[in-house]
Amino acid sequence: MDVISILGIVLGLSAILLGQALEGGHMGSLLQFTAFMIVIGGTLGAVMLQSSTRVFLDGLSMLKWVFQPPRVAPHDTLKLIIEWSHQARRGGLLALEPLIEQQVDLFHRRGLQMLVDGAEPEVLRETLEVDLQAYENHHTEAAKIWFAAGGYSPTIGILGAVMGLIHVMENLSDPSKLGAGIAVAFVATIYGVGGANLLYLPISGKLRYWVGRQVADKELFILGLVAIANGENPRIIEAKLQGYLS
Repeated sequence: MDVISILGIVLGLSAILLGQALEGGHMGSLLQFTAFMIVIGGTLGAVMLQSSTRVFLDGLSMLKWVFQPPRVAPHDTLKLIIEWSHQARRGGLLALEPLIEQQVDLFHRRGLQMLVDGAEPEVLRETLEVDLQAYENHHTEAAKIWFAAGGYSPTIGILGAVMGLIHVMENLSDPSKLGAGIAVAFVATIYGVGGANLLYLPISGKLRYWVGRQVADKELFILGLVAIANGENPRIIEAKLQGYLS
């Protein structure tokens, strides 16, 4: 559980609500279903329009990373590489074949399979780097749907504000309807700007951070696997990868 993400959301929302209370406002005045529908629905529609189905759905599924980050353990990757290098040094690359089916990570399994099959080090590197580049590109694009939402949301909020003011102008002769129209106008702006800066943009940043961490971990794996393919001494491999980690 990523505690700092939860604390950040709670702190941001609490600061706004507390400020509202200190100014003498009522919490209920910030709850406007019409404004919510305009801003959330409009933002969602705009993001869907610019995205492919797969990118959009993957971007939504990645939201869980904000609270439950993917497991990224470069020190475990280093330990795994060193173990493999010792086994390969003692029994040759074929000694690693029984380990292939034990790999849960498909990237690790693919790389180990190529290593056991005797792929040339440069071919091994190029093939895995192509896979890694495809992974990074797709997940970065998926994370960007939240960045896009952060761009559209304030504009949709302004659109909601204008619609509220139009409603006000249409009912100038009926004072009883003016309050609701003005409320929708200002609350829509709050939803649009607040949603972008408190949720969408920070979520996008956090997701791209975790994509970067995963990519770095996989780069470490590729570097170690190529070193094993080159027949380097396990101690040299460890020293090289330790420097990469630092």
